[in-house]
Amino acid sequence: MDDFETAAQALDTLSRIIHRRNIDAGWWKRDENGQIIERNIGELLCLIHSEISEAMEGARKGLQDDKLPQYPMLLVELVDALIREFDLIGREMEKTGFSIAEIFLAKAAFNMTRADHKLEAREAPGGKKF
Repeated sequence: MDDFETAAQALDTLSRIIHRRNIDAGWWKRDENGQIIERNIGELLCLIHSEISEAMEGARKGLQDDKLPQYPMLLVELVDALIREFDLIGREMEKTGFSIAEIFLAKAAFNMTRADHKLEAREAPGGKKF
């Protein structure tokens, strides 16, 4: 297994750990049988988006984070987004049985073959600028 595959496997572990910690923190409620009560997927995705928007604001204004002032707001909010993403991924892995590592490796391999991801395609007229 190469370093990239090892890192991808770490995503599975991190997702499971973060999801479990967030359950313990009360982000997910349980019913009377102890089963996790599903949350609104739209709300969860918007919470991820809100962290990205906060990161953008920090980048735009060059701010330090207000809760962790020793760090740039951009990085703190990106970490917040990752925490929310890994929490959601951890839940989806529990529900579906899919491995985020498997999906990550498949998507990374696919992206390497995409003509529209190559620099010459991006720089061509009508290419993706960003």
